[in-house]
Amino acid sequence: MTKLKLGRHTQALKAQRKDKRRHLRNISIRTKIRTIARKVEAAVAQGKAEEAKKIFLQAMKELDQAASKKIIPKKRASRKKSRLAKKINTLLTKK
Repeated sequence: MTKLKLGRHTQALKAQRKDKRRHLRNISIRTKIRTIARKVEAAVAQGKAEEAKKIFLQAMKELDQAASKKIIPKKRASRKKSRLAKKINTLLTKK
């Protein structure tokens, strides 16, 4: 591949393209995590314990995968899981 502009190396251009793809992938995964967390909180607010548990298991999986791919820090994933679990447990103890 030839240089497109003076002073821009082909590897730098390739790195930019890769960064853009990774950025889009990371954003989609982060939004998926936020959406699932909101679903868990909505189920807890409605008092649907079983539904909240099912969604929580899915949320744990998504958070662990994102943390393993270093999209989010491991401690943030752990903190989110802990807070969601706490909300579900308060719902279960009320019953």
